Parts: sequence; structure tokens; C-alpha cells
Amino acid sequence: MNRCLSLPKQDFLSTREAASRLGVALSTIQSWVETGILPAWKTAGGHRRIPIEVIDAIQMRQQVVCRTEPAPEPFKVLVVEDDPVQQALYRRQFSEWGFPVQLLMANDGFEGLLLIGRHRPDLIIADLAMPEMDGFKMIRSLKNQVAAIRGRVIVVTALTMEAIQAHGGLPLGVPVYPKPIPFPVLRAVVEHLTRKIAA
Repeated sequence: MNRCLSLPKQDFLSTREAASRLGVALSTIQSWVETGILPAWKTAGGHRRIPIEVIDAIQMRQQVVCRTEPAPEPFKVLVVEDDPVQQALYRRQFSEWGFPVQLLMANDGFEGLLLIGRHRPDLIIADLAMPEMDGFKMIRSLKNQVAAIRGRVIVVTALTMEAIQAHGGLPLGVPVYPKPIPFPVLRAVVEHLTRKIAA
């Protein structure tokens, strides 16, 4: 009696397959694996393998994040902030400024990395103290994927400089502004960068 034998379900992906599934650069996936953001194991031949359920979970989260994004605009600003009140302030101010800006919003550093990998924002405005992945880990991981960002990173936080140093500090060149959110400074930065890109 003939029996149909089913092949075992693939339960892992290569870094290239994971990058294709998530729509991000291969270097982004490699960076996430090296920094421990994505769990992975190494084959005898030295190739990384990522559990498929991890990528499936990220895709589900990606769909939720991307579903609320506005239509693409020439200049992209990503705000990484977990406080809904602060998020609302950012949305209101950017709307009132009337600049041709696509405003992306992430609730923590992991969502921020997903949006950075997919959209490559021109400007990233990040809080530091957040649940899940905080701003420190997100910004440090960006050092390993310079190609993923075209613009600059600005930190807006309620933490003191002493607290920031106690967390290991930030990379050189990342400006830090204390809360409340310095909207006049941010407006000047956005205005300058949008004009620079349009020129």
C-alpha cells in the first residue's frame, strides 16, 4: 500500500530569506542577528539560521505598524516615543507646521528599527526610556547599519545627562534635548533639512 510522505515543514530561514520576507536590507538582518535583536543559530558551514516563527511574529507586528502609516511624502521623519500624549503632541505640531513631511511613529526601539529598515527616514527623533527595546539599544544598533539611515538622529528625553552616562552614553554626534519637547528647535531642523533635500 502506497503512502504519501509529507516533507517536514521548514522551521528556519536564512538571513537572505528573512530580509526578503521583512522587506529590509540583508545587512539590516545581519546586524540584528549580531546584536542579539534576532535569535539565530549557526550551521556547521557557518551560515545563520533564524526561527521562522520569529520572522512570522515580526511580520504580524509590521502589518500593524504599517497599516497606520500616512501616504509617502518626500521627507520622512520617524518619531520613536512610547507615550501617547507625546505622540499626539508630535502629530499636532507637524500638522500645524505644514511642511511636506511623512511622519512615522514607533512605540519602541524595535518598531523603530522595523520602520528604519523599511523606510529609511531622513530624520529620527527618539526617546530613550521605553519598554521592550529602549532608545539606547536602538541607536547603538544603527551604528552597525549606517546604510539604513540617510539623515540624522536627535534624542528628546526626560533623562538627565548623568542618567544617560550611567546607561553607557550615546554615540558621538547625537544631540540630546531635554523634555518638554523643544518644538522650535525641531522645526528649525526639519525646515533646514527639507529645504536642503528640495534644493
